[in-house]
Amino acid sequence: MSTSTIALIILVVTIILFASGKVPLSVTAVGAALAMGICGVIPFTSAFAGFASDVTMMVIGSMIIGEALFETGVAQKIGTSIIRMVGIREKLFIVVCVVVSAILSAFLSNTAVVAMMLPVVSATAASSRGAISRKNSFMAIGFAANVGGGMTLVGSTPNVIGQGILADAGLETMGFFDLTWGSIPRLLFIILFYATIGYALQKRVFDFEEKYDLAQDAQEEEEQAQYSTVKMIISSAILILTVIGFVVGIWTVGAVAMVAGLACILTGCISVKQVFARLDWTTVWVLAGSLGFAAGISESGAGKLIADTVIGWMGGNISMFKLLIIFTILSVIMSNVMSSTASMAMLGPIALSMCASLGYAAKPVIMAIIWSLNLAFLTPIATPPVTMTLQGGYRFLDYTKIGTPLLIGCLILTIASYPFVFQL
Repeated sequence: MSTSTIALIILVVTIILFASGKVPLSVTAVGAALAMGICGVIPFTSAFAGFASDVTMMVIGSMIIGEALFETGVAQKIGTSIIRMVGIREKLFIVVCVVVSAILSAFLSNTAVVAMMLPVVSATAASSRGAISRKNSFMAIGFAANVGGGMTLVGSTPNVIGQGILADAGLETMGFFDLTWGSIPRLLFIILFYATIGYALQKRVFDFEEKYDLAQDAQEEEEQAQYSTVKMIISSAILILTVIGFVVGIWTVGAVAMVAGLACILTGCISVKQVFARLDWTTVWVLAGSLGFAAGISESGAGKLIADTVIGWMGGNISMFKLLIIFTILSVIMSNVMSSTASMAMLGPIALSMCASLGYAAKPVIMAIIWSLNLAFLTPIATPPVTMTLQGGYRFLDYTKIGTPLLIGCLILTIASYPFVFQL
């Protein structure tokens, strides 16, 4: 049996386990990566590479920063300020979070934006005495960061990879804001979604109770007066320098986040004991395992097999608009079951080859792939910004139930924008 066939079998089993919810997501993700190594699909070094991934390091470092902001009282202060501005109307609060997350994600790493937003939302929820909940806010932030990440060249990793593929091939590359116009309708839709049916849908789907300890919150309120102003300034400065580091690109995003995380510990903004006790290790394990699992799908050729099969079904006489639709649908499917970074690395060269044989420019197809890869709404496993929202206590199918109408609307708008954006 070929390695690609084995990888496809593991893919199907993994999806079933994720959807059933009978096995913890972290166990399924790590188990899938292990299965890739045990079955000989990829070396164990590749299966475990996710635990040393730059993205994983960025998530861990950003979580430490977030917890430090919470520990020093900065997150609570921001949360209180937000409540003063928008009140305790949860729907309005969610819409504000969606707008802020999307706009920030256009200029910063969308994963880093989510890591910074979640502690602020947690603090706001605590300050609101239950009027605002984490479960109704976290997933919306992850989805908005995904859409925002597709607005400029630097918002998410697939964007940079796509640009590199075009540059390496000596083809026309994208300008910094070329991706923006096709993303604006999707951003407006996600805002409208959460301002209307999205909020009501969440209230029905998220039927689990959120942990809310009034006694603990009362204790925190008493302790707020004891927060060290110096530590608040230090943690805020670390956050600002981290953002600058992400933008300037002094090191990799993982290195920047980990240095910042260590700085939080060394300056006493948070202790090592608090770090190990508070970090959401489930998110880390799901992310690291999913990266190893995705490597198996990519390196075994299973992903390429899926892509080639779908393209084969469409026939040889393909117009530019039809080609865009093919890669849009392929990208959306793949982005929800495997790493969007791996999907871009795999689909990009295929797109270039098809465009060359058909005589089409490759830039529009690469842009369509980027937009589509940022529509990973159906599962929490393929993209870090959404994986991190698991801290809200969601089940696997919660993402599917909320993400399906959101995906359908964004997908329709994305395809409908092609004739105008690309002047077809």
